[in-house]
Amino acid sequence: MDSGFQDSRPRALSVSELNHQARHLLEASFMQVWVEGELSGFSRPSSGHWYFSLKDRKCQIRCAMFRGFNQRVKEIPKEGEQVRIRGKVTLYENRGDFQIIVEHVEPAGLGALQQAYEELKRKLQMEGLFDAARKKPLPSTPRHIGVVTSPTGAAIHDILTVLARRCPAIPVTLYPTAVQGQAATSDIVRAIDRAARHGVADVLIIGRGGGSLEDLWCFNEEAVARAIAACPLPTVSAVGHEVDVTIADFVADLRAPTPSAAAEKISPDQQDWLRQLRERERRLAGAASRALKRMGTQLEHLSARLRDPRRELMEKAQRMDDLDLRLGKAMRQRIERENVRTEHLGQRLRMQSPAKRLNDNRRSVSQLSERLARVARQSVVQRQERLEHLAQTLHVVSPLATLGRGYAIVQQENGNIVRQASELVPGDRITARVASGHLEANVTAVKSGNQ
Repeated sequence: MDSGFQDSRPRALSVSELNHQARHLLEASFMQVWVEGELSGFSRPSSGHWYFSLKDRKCQIRCAMFRGFNQRVKEIPKEGEQVRIRGKVTLYENRGDFQIIVEHVEPAGLGALQQAYEELKRKLQMEGLFDAARKKPLPSTPRHIGVVTSPTGAAIHDILTVLARRCPAIPVTLYPTAVQGQAATSDIVRAIDRAARHGVADVLIIGRGGGSLEDLWCFNEEAVARAIAACPLPTVSAVGHEVDVTIADFVADLRAPTPSAAAEKISPDQQDWLRQLRERERRLAGAASRALKRMGTQLEHLSARLRDPRRELMEKAQRMDDLDLRLGKAMRQRIERENVRTEHLGQRLRMQSPAKRLNDNRRSVSQLSERLARVARQSVVQRQERLEHLAQTLHVVSPLATLGRGYAIVQQENGNIVRQASELVPGDRITARVASGHLEANVTAVKSGNQ
């Protein structure tokens, strides 16, 4: 029966709602942070993930570093070490734990990677590998360009796009290699060696697109630097974005800020060739016109110097007419040859139009997009199946499942969990958590397990 009473109290959030809103607020407020502190409570369960805390003299915070990120760490941190981490602040909703999802960890101070970078840079500089005197000049008009990079990365696409626009007549050979990860260093060294032994390219671009210091690290390895220094071909380093500077940039014969800039630097512009061709055609026509005028002037001068004898005059006039005809014929033939040559060059330029290559690249991009979508769908299905399996496994060992079988968790008023009857005395107030809800009770009697 409706009593007519309406609850005027404000709506209360559930614990899940509160934690969900708090997580979104934290993630929106802290996009990415660097934190330094002492590593404590480090653990490595069988899942491959890392769990630890960072602390200072006053506070500590929980951290989680999943396997996909910690596999990049060269040396596992030790308990008590001072470290710097980069990650995202968030909230683990199930427990309401404030934590950081760690993406990178390094020793405090300069940082292991940066320190290794500076040490190798000083070593190679002292050996003279950066000296300008040992750098080879690049060809002004390369006959063949070699590229050492990933066949699926953005770098090769940018390079081919620029070359197709500037000078599609220059052939390009790709020497595919991994450009990230543990195997990338030896892979890049082998690709540089293949390009040198192949002997078709007269300049070599070595690089990849942008990324973090860890992503670009293979281009800071000593083996790659020495392979570039020993390469007999002129080399262009094109690693990352303009702000990224690697050891490979110092060793190479030329450093380009991006892969696109490398293609710009080593390729001539076909528009310049066309302008030069038109300029030469104009100069040739002007020279022919001036030659005709000069010969006409000479003809008039010779005509004026002829003596009166009619016969000699007629012979000279005939000779002049013959020369004039021969000159006209020669000039017409010369102009026709230049026109044929101009048309031939125009046909070659039209045959080497970038339209076909652009169409091929579009089809390749379309095929790669379809493959990426198919792989992404398969990956989502596999991860969903794994999530369901893990959820079922978690439920089996969940304390809530134990409570569902009739057990209860008993706590004292201070929140401590009661494990033995001897921890209580008559009169104590206790709380018992069951599968759905809590019970509050007073202890009236205490009996040990053998009573």
